[in-house]
Amino acid sequence: MCSDGWLADTRAAYDDAAATYADRFRDLLDSTPYERALLTLFADQVRQAGGGPVADVGCGAGRIAGFLAEQGVDVFGIDLSPEMIGAARRDHPNIRFDVGSMTELDLPEASLAGLLAWYSLIHVPDDEIAHVLARFHHALRPGGLMLLGFHVGDDSVLRTKGVDGAAIRVHVHRRQPDRVAAWLQQAGFTVESTTTLTSGESSLGAVLFAHRS
Repeated sequence: MCSDGWLADTRAAYDDAAATYADRFRDLLDSTPYERALLTLFADQVRQAGGGPVADVGCGAGRIAGFLAEQGVDVFGIDLSPEMIGAARRDHPNIRFDVGSMTELDLPEASLAGLLAWYSLIHVPDDEIAHVLARFHHALRPGGLMLLGFHVGDDSVLRTKGVDGAAIRVHVHRRQPDRVAAWLQQAGFTVESTTTLTSGESSLGAVLFAHRS
């Protein structure tokens, strides 16, 4: 699976479903209290460490960035899909959102106090993960906090129907927390905690805290 192929497929799928996706998931945090608590903890830790810019990488329509901004975080969003970025800017006009890819994350070295990838690594193939985590490591300052959310499992599923019913071609990769933790350690991160949970976010999800060593 070549990089250009999966990126193009993912961009097209989210471009086509942006409006439906934004409407369907805009208020999801209202019914996912454990995820909301973990995001609040992330915001608290960023502030306690002195604050600074936080990147929501794979931000979609901006709902997580919007929540973090309400917690006093200096957050901005990046997403592969121009249509998703358009939806994010409409819903959250006071937050900066840019089109970009986590595979080519163009941020200055050690410029971030925190980085969030909330169920956005799920489309990245295994052989691209090390490169993506290296870009995350480059952008975070030493001690900078990272929060990852992802689906737990051992398989990859090809989705052929989007949230709006349109035909798509997107792989969703489920991973075990210990495997993700090992990747992070190899990339120069220290893993702090992992929580697994079931909610409207995922039938079985994991939320992992780490910091740049």
